[in-house]
Amino acid sequence: MNHRDNSLRIIERKRDGHELSESQIRLIISDFVTGHLHDYQMSAFAMAVYFRGMSAEETAHLTSAMLESGQTLQWPQGTEVVSKHSTGGVGDKVSLILVPLLAACGLVVPKLSGRGLGVTGGTLDKLESIPGLRTDLSTTEIQDAVGSVGCCITGTTADIAPADQKLYALRDSSGTVPSIPLITSSILSKKLAENPSKLLLDVKFGTGAFMNTAEQAHALAASLVSTGERLGVETDCVITDMNQPLGRRVGNLVEVEEAIEALEGNGESRLMTIVQRLASDLLEMSHPQLSSANISTQITDAIQSGNALKKLNLMIEHQGGRLSDIKSAKQTLELKADRSGYVSTVSPNEIAWGVIELGGGRQNKTQSIDHSVGCEILKPVGTEIQDGDSWLRIFLSNETHRNERAIQHFQKALRTTDSPAEQSPVILEDLRSLATTENH
Repeated sequence: MNHRDNSLRIIERKRDGHELSESQIRLIISDFVTGHLHDYQMSAFAMAVYFRGMSAEETAHLTSAMLESGQTLQWPQGTEVVSKHSTGGVGDKVSLILVPLLAACGLVVPKLSGRGLGVTGGTLDKLESIPGLRTDLSTTEIQDAVGSVGCCITGTTADIAPADQKLYALRDSSGTVPSIPLITSSILSKKLAENPSKLLLDVKFGTGAFMNTAEQAHALAASLVSTGERLGVETDCVITDMNQPLGRRVGNLVEVEEAIEALEGNGESRLMTIVQRLASDLLEMSHPQLSSANISTQITDAIQSGNALKKLNLMIEHQGGRLSDIKSAKQTLELKADRSGYVSTVSPNEIAWGVIELGGGRQNKTQSIDHSVGCEILKPVGTEIQDGDSWLRIFLSNETHRNERAIQHFQKALRTTDSPAEQSPVILEDLRSLATTENH
């Protein structure tokens, strides 16, 4: 029986609802990467997983096989490497603040990030608004950057988890993206390639996130924590609310500028609540002997002393960029409210599609973007607003004029009520206790 016949039998077993062994899963992934398994057969396997699910053990085997299809970053013995991942949301510039902050607190933070597609922006696109900055570092350059600076943010190299890179393209075109075992293995095969000893995940839910409900986010978080722990990495997860944009600004360059302001001590409250929580959790995981008060002081000192901002500058310079070369958008346009009341909703979806219509996001992976466009929310959820007040500032590039389709999206984003709306907490819960929860 040849490779293809063996793999076909395995696909049929999963189709029929049977649990696969580690060797069967490894054979599927190996045959896929080496070309012994056709794309249409792997699509069938993904669809079988989508409908039949996977046990926690199967998910761990799948993640391990995808991880081992490529290289992992290597660090000097005894190096305490930490990793953070967010499932993404509108206005999520947490990594731009958190990574240098953690490095300023003495942690080693290699960060492999992605690009934006659809409503969620990509960290790499935001960084590439800085002239000259490279996000295509090789494995050797990543290790060098982290050794010199203590952190870096770059894209995934071709030799890291190649199985995931091939499978993700099939999932996107075969309707199997929402499968929790496939999401888990995709995220963790890349994050574990960073070779961390501690891993913290931020799973977002809401209208501006990939997972729409708290229940969906809870299921994904449980799967991620379980799988990370099974593969020998201390893993924690927080679930955060994305029913409004995170921070004040949405766009690429404007989010970099907001991240810089946060490191200068002027961060928006919901944004900094998440940053401080993730920083505290990773410091606690890495240094369990430290008290909460000591950790809080360390984080505050890193920002107030300017050391966290210095780390961001060093990281950017090491990757070829210069913050002083940033050129902000020169043209702005403000939208005004047409009634008085209290802001109850600023739809992250509508805000994101407005930015995309301006050219600040992509609707397919090959589309180029305008890094300078974006918007700033002047009246966030919960604030009082008067008829005629400016509630949104739109940043236009020199080549961009008033875009009516973008304006329509922005206008639909704002909703008001006659009395103040109750705001939900930005952090829903911590899932460390679910480390052994099995997801079927």
